[in-house]
Formats: sequence, structure tokens, C-alpha cells
Amino acid sequence: MQIRKWELKKLKEKKKMHVRLGDTVKVISGSDKGKVGEVTKLYRKWSRIIVKDVNMVTKHMKPKEKGESGQILQVEAPIHSSNVQLYSISAEVVSRVGHKVLEDGTKVRYLIKTGEVIDSIERWKKLRFRDKDKDKDKDSKAGEQKKSDGDKQ
Repeated sequence: MQIRKWELKKLKEKKKMHVRLGDTVKVISGSDKGKVGEVTKLYRKWSRIIVKDVNMVTKHMKPKEKGESGQILQVEAPIHSSNVQLYSISAEVVSRVGHKVLEDGTKVRYLIKTGEVIDSIERWKKLRFRDKDKDKDKDSKAGEQKKSDGDKQ
């Protein structure tokens, strides 16, 4: 997505979104209306999100090396955050998000229709550890490539 000079000023500040990483959402408009999935990536500048197995597009990849054949892949494309609404799996209902402070002083998000608390400590720990595991995998792959490059020379 190319940014024009006159749009750059608007995009410098990060926008608030009603969804966060790991939230379960339901698509409320567009060609994938009615599909439910988990938010896997956020693009705050453009107010867009990537939802698992929603808005799949075909991507044609050129061969990278000589003798290799090209590929046709199915990848998830971003959709605008206004086209999704938070979804409760237990009650199977969509709802707006509300904010409240619990007795112990922690500020949490909750679903207005069901009263279900979205932000829990266990959920955030799970997301944090999942991100750390991804970083470790990237670091280990980068280290392996450096070692193999050093062996070649």
C-alpha cells in the first residue's frame, strides 16, 4: 500500500482500535460476512487487521532460484477493523466492547451484551509467550543461515 505525501501527516499518529491481537471476531460486512476467526495481526496506521482464514486471496510467487517452479498461494489479506465485531464463543453472539475497573483495580475490556471479560491475565500470558516463541524461531533460523554462509566461504 503506497502512502502519498499528503496522507503521511494523518498516518503518523497511531489510531485506537476496538480489537486487539488474539481477539475472536465475526465479520459483519463484505464478501466473508458471517465468518468467525482470531485476529493475528494489526495495522494501526490503516486501521486494518488480519483475521485467521478470512479474506483469503491468491498470491502468485515467482521462482527464487534457477530451476525452481513458481507457486500459487492462498494468503490472508487485511480487512478494515470497522467490518468486524467482537464475538463471544460461549454465547455465540456479537457485541460491542466496554471498559470497566475490577475490584482489584485492573482495567479490563468486556462484552456489553454478555458481560464476559475479554482481557484475562492467562490470555495475555499465552499471547506474550507465543510471540516470544516466534521471535526465538526467527533468531534460530537467522543464526543457522549465518553459520551455513560461514561454512560456504
